[in-house]
Amino acid sequence: MRVAPFGLLLDVDGPIASPIERRIAIDSIVRDLLTLAAAGIPIAFITGRSDAFMREQVVAPLVAGGLDAGAHVFGVFEKGGCWAPVTPQGLGTLEIDRAVAVPDAVRAAVEGLARERYADTMFVDEAKHVMISLEARTDVEPAVYQQAQRRFDAEVDALLVSLAVGPGFRRDSTIISTDVESVLLDKDRGAARALDWFAARGVTAERWWSAGDSRSDYRMADEVHRRGIPVAHLDVRPGDGMLDRPYDVVVEGDLIHDAAGAVFLRRRVAELA
Repeated sequence: MRVAPFGLLLDVDGPIASPIERRIAIDSIVRDLLTLAAAGIPIAFITGRSDAFMREQVVAPLVAGGLDAGAHVFGVFEKGGCWAPVTPQGLGTLEIDRAVAVPDAVRAAVEGLARERYADTMFVDEAKHVMISLEARTDVEPAVYQQAQRRFDAEVDALLVSLAVGPGFRRDSTIISTDVESVLLDKDRGAARALDWFAARGVTAERWWSAGDSRSDYRMADEVHRRGIPVAHLDVRPGDGMLDRPYDVVVEGDLIHDAAGAVFLRRRVAELA
């Protein structure tokens, strides 16, 4: 088994992609990811985003930059509902866990509500396979979106009750989206998927870093810690409240989002030297 000095479990929106521009906006992030991958560092992107978003906004820049053929890069999408390897040719074969998919009746009701009453502030992510995601329009001010989101979320909660979907599904809202998803989906499930994928290929790390912008992202490090492997977590939006954990939780000074992520990756590249 090949043991790398460290491995990376990375949320996408926040530490890698700008939550404002919805893309990788800092060029050094791509360069440093490519350098780390070429050095044999296992890298997993663990996100609530769809495989389509990842293919276009993350995988394409890595492929264009010359992703090393020997790299160990993996993607987990929809919080563990879908996954695929990342190769020099692009995203590999997508696998989907249909057992955790939102029922069709719930999808029709929630997406219909968004299209009929909230299309001026949000849009339906048509690429999701197992989740429902309503995302903020980029031409709408955050304060305007968040006001509409509060009303929308209340209506979604009422719909979930009226449709009697039970405790198996939940609404989860972020600063740029509202999701309806299985309670089985979360970042710890995604991290487990990634760690198992690496292990099946004879790849592991002496320790791991996770990085994210929401409280649920700590679950990536929770899963590593649960397995008895050293881990630390980078919080790129600590203003929401840093969680007390039995492993190190760090920030990059006053930097947040992808600015913090870029500095973090620079540090990891420097660590290789």
